[in-house]
Amino acid sequence: MRRPAFSSLLLASGILALAQALTPTGAAAEARLALVIGQSAYRTVPALPNAANDAKGMTELLGNAGFTVTTAANLAQSEMRAAISDFAGKVSASGADTVALVFYAGHGLQIDGENYLVPVDLDPKREADIPLQGVRLNDMLNTLGALPTRARIFMLDACRNNPFPALSGAGHGLAIVDTKAGAPGSFISYSTSPGAEAEDGNGIDSPYTAAVLTVAKQPNLPIEEVFKRIRVAVAQSTDGRQIPWESSSLTTDFKFFGESSGSTPALPGASAMALAGGTRSLEDWRKELRGKPAMAAYELVITEDTVEAYQAYIELYAQDARTPRLRTVLERRRQMLAWERATAINTRASFEAYLANWDNSDLAATARRLLLRVQNRNYGQPVAAAATPVPVAVAMAPTCPCSTPTPPATPANPSVPPIIKKRVDDTPPKRKVVETPPKRRPAPPPEEVIYERAPPPGPPPGAVMQGIGIGVGIGLGMGGGRGGDYHNGRGRY
Repeated sequence: MRRPAFSSLLLASGILALAQALTPTGAAAEARLALVIGQSAYRTVPALPNAANDAKGMTELLGNAGFTVTTAANLAQSEMRAAISDFAGKVSASGADTVALVFYAGHGLQIDGENYLVPVDLDPKREADIPLQGVRLNDMLNTLGALPTRARIFMLDACRNNPFPALSGAGHGLAIVDTKAGAPGSFISYSTSPGAEAEDGNGIDSPYTAAVLTVAKQPNLPIEEVFKRIRVAVAQSTDGRQIPWESSSLTTDFKFFGESSGSTPALPGASAMALAGGTRSLEDWRKELRGKPAMAAYELVITEDTVEAYQAYIELYAQDARTPRLRTVLERRRQMLAWERATAINTRASFEAYLANWDNSDLAATARRLLLRVQNRNYGQPVAAAATPVPVAVAMAPTCPCSTPTPPATPANPSVPPIIKKRVDDTPPKRKVVETPPKRRPAPPPEEVIYERAPPPGPPPGAVMQGIGIGVGIGLGMGGGRGGDYHNGRGRY
């Protein structure tokens, strides 16, 4: 009787060990909350059946990973904003030891360098309607980024093609979002590279979500390693047409299944690799790839997803069949990095620099529009700059009442001259010049007075008196005409 009991004990122990291996034990030490949004039934464009399937699959996966999941489908703009706000309230109430995750499947748009999630009621007539009808991705990132949490994870299967005819000038795919520029502790995963479009796939799920549902179940994988493997899986299933991309500013380790330790530093993994360019130089990658089979080298550079890795592969495997596609990926990545810098700096010089190199890109029209917007924004600034030195120039020249301040150079703005002239005439320093004591005593030196009143040598005294009489008469007549200003001139005039 003891042997069956012992065998049963061994069997129970094995089952318990297996359950523990598949149970997200990290969830016991941290709260896990997830918001899953699936946008399928769009009202003005064709539906996305896979988006609903993706949301359903992710809800099941995250529930098994210990998340308390809120699922929302086919949201209009007001409903999407309310869902994000309600989710933020739950995260805030859960406390600082919380992992918040948002999964979005549906359309996404890039307008003027901004990324937007697309509600099902979006019906734009022009690009300017998107900020009014869409939901800005940065608003969601900032809302959750302002809350004290252990980690924030955003998974965006939103880079599908643009289905709206009125938005023909919009850029392809989504723009780069660098998590390092915001609050630390964030991880963003795009279903494809910045500026590229994702595929719906031939199955019930998109290639990206299908890879997530398979790879994320593997236990004890840090999140960076999970998404490296997802990137390779998606590239293989799409023959290199789609390569997911990540940016990370996580400060702690996270695993979907297995132990997550808040004190364990996160692995470097794919942290903003496209932005930072990785830690290894081009020469390091040449050494790393040299001598490897082409397929092994290809999977390695896809895993790391850096500009230097792609460049080294293209140089060393110029004849490989995968090289043309990687060359396209590299060119687009460089372009999107330049676009990210231009929109982040947001100056005339930054957009001119972008257009100098990418004048024929799909974002060139947007760059020209933003350049014009920046020029209009700075239109009035030269006026203030030109007017600023005027009071200083007048105040620094009180020594000579006859001197006239040199007017500033005429700026390009034709409205500047009358403004400057008015300010020069009305400034207090000019009144100060008139009222200063040195300027109110214009009496000539004694020598000058004596010289003007002295008679020329030779004529008799009578002639002198006659001249004085004539001078006094003229002086009085002139004084009467000028209001008596000079009646004390003692015969100067």
